[in-house]
Order: sequence, then C-alpha cells, then structure tokens
Amino acid sequence: QVQLGESGGGLVQPGGSLRLSCAASGRTLSMYVMVWFRQAPGKEREFVAAINWSGLIFDYADSVKGRFTISRDNAKNTVSLQMSSLKPEDTAVYYCAARELYITTTASAYKYWGQGTQVTVSS
Repeated sequence: QVQLGESGGGLVQPGGSLRLSCAASGRTLSMYVMVWFRQAPGKEREFVAAINWSGLIFDYADSVKGRFTISRDNAKNTVSLQMSSLKPEDTAVYYCAARELYITTTASAYKYWGQGTQVTVSS
C-alpha cells in the first residue's frame, strides 16, 4: 500500500509563489505517474498537473500552464509543484495522487491519494 502526504500549503498574496511537496511511503513509485489535483469549495476535483515515471512527459491544465511546474525525485519518492504568479482562483485544497504507468486527467483513475493541503491566495 502506497501512502502519500502533502505539505507546503498556506496563505499567499496574489502574484506570489508557493511550493507544494508530496512524500510517498510504502511501495516504490518509480514506475508511477504522479499528479496534482485541486478542489475548491463547491467545485469538483480538478486536474492540475502530471508527470510520468521518467520525469520526461508532462501535462498541465490550461489554467496553470506557464505558472506551475511539476517535478519528481524518484530516489526520494517525492513530487513537487512549484506555483508562481498565483491568482485568487488558484485557491483550493491541493491533492497529490499516483497510478501505474500512464497519465490521465481523470481523478477516478488514480489509485493512491494524499489528504490534501490548503492553498489560499488572497490579499
């Protein structure tokens, strides 16, 4: 069983930056797709960014392209999300998730989930 835990959320002003991290324990994630989703109050869980097992293939939601960067360190079993130029509409609980082999933007396809970390973008 893979366990995921997010950290790094908090309150930031519009235009600011924040770095989220997700640490994994249990089975190795070296062949897993790692992904970030987010969920705002009253909204469905939304795909944010994904990175494949090699770290060479990426996918980003249009709303975050050019502002967010996903990365992973397989030796440390971690995935990070560097967020810049943050907007109030980025406010949400951010979750990391994992599945085997292939990237998908569908939340139900992911087998392992963290508990989430709150990101609030406000003046």
